[in-house]
Amino acid sequence: MSGIPHDHYEPKTRFEKWLHERLPIVALAYDTLMIPTPKNLNWWWIWGIVLAFALVMQIVTGIILVMHYTPHVDLAFASVEHIMRDVNGGHMLRYVHANGASLFFFAVYIHIFRGLFYGSYKSPREVTWIIGMLIYLAMMATGFLGYVLPWGQMSFWGATVITGLFGAIPFIGPDIQTWLLGGPAVDNAALNRFFSLHYLLPFVIAALVAVHIWAFHTTGNNNPTGVEVRRGSKEEAEKDTLPFWPYFVIKDLFALALVLLVFFAIVGFMPNFFGEPDNYIEANPLATPAHIVPEWYFLPFYAILRAFTADVWAVQFASFITGGIIDAKFFGVLAMFGAIIVIALAPWLDTSKTRSGAYRPAFKWWFRLLVIDFIVLMWVGSRGTNHPYDYISLIGATYWFAYFLVILPVLGLVEKAKTPPATIEEDFIHHYPEASGSAAE
Repeated sequence: MSGIPHDHYEPKTRFEKWLHERLPIVALAYDTLMIPTPKNLNWWWIWGIVLAFALVMQIVTGIILVMHYTPHVDLAFASVEHIMRDVNGGHMLRYVHANGASLFFFAVYIHIFRGLFYGSYKSPREVTWIIGMLIYLAMMATGFLGYVLPWGQMSFWGATVITGLFGAIPFIGPDIQTWLLGGPAVDNAALNRFFSLHYLLPFVIAALVAVHIWAFHTTGNNNPTGVEVRRGSKEEAEKDTLPFWPYFVIKDLFALALVLLVFFAIVGFMPNFFGEPDNYIEANPLATPAHIVPEWYFLPFYAILRAFTADVWAVQFASFITGGIIDAKFFGVLAMFGAIIVIALAPWLDTSKTRSGAYRPAFKWWFRLLVIDFIVLMWVGSRGTNHPYDYISLIGATYWFAYFLVILPVLGLVEKAKTPPATIEEDFIHHYPEASGSAAE
């Protein structure tokens, strides 16, 4: 499974040998748990297990909720109320599922930004990074589809706005929008399609996660130094690594327990904190909410979508050279999806030979600005489109693209990075001298 030399599973009993010859599932589990892991991984690496737990939690709670949900425009809202009021533990199941989506996205954003800082997207992990971005896109689609199912006011109008974006695509947009909705507008056909896809996509995500794990087990884990594990011999590799079990499993489980403590405190005491009050009103196509707001985890890209109005010179220029094909609405759609695409292209946009941002002084400042920019975009996405929010969103969107398309490539050419340690073992001894001393004894 991994290119790092390590002990592999050897069946001992007759039954183990019989099973191993026919289905080496024990060997797969053993190699997964005992895979050599860089010994200097810090606490930023605990979010993988949070994501795995959140995925399983969402699938399990979702399957149970589906048993009581009715995907029909006349019954969907009432069926959700039925779950909340009449099903044993139904209110807890729904709140765990709804807030579980927030936990999922909170963890994935930390996971992505950790990868961006420590250069986890660089060779030989480009494919791992791309698979991770596909998982993120599938998560966004699943989250949007799930938000529609309660059939509240924000569900209906959010679906109307988001599917309307596809209608902005020149020539083929209206046909795509009709195909997505199953008709000319958001109605029963659309709700049935969204329900079906919302049920299907988590299993697609699970399959992509399996491939994602397979990919980074093949290349090995990145680490805070960006230095690769020595692969010359098993003895050298053991100086840089520790088995995933028990060392990192126990550490990850401890971190997961702390995260779940906070999560269930939110579910128990403030379950509607991330919800919109308008979504507790049944969908009414004749009454538009004063302010249509998506879930918080979509807000940064929603802000980028709204930032490029007809008054922006870039939109005017694009409209001029395309003869009006690219208008403000289509430009905003391109910008929203482009903001995600540039993250996926990070392995090719970053020209620095130093993998980890921990050894790049100038990079640290620009990266901190990127994190702040993401938070500002999230905030301004929940505001209106009036002044000064329009300017703030435009500035935030401009920096987002400038970071990936200009700053990242240029920094790699002009920045003088510090020299990382020669080996992972050297970095580990520097941070934990007492641990290395006890190991030597």
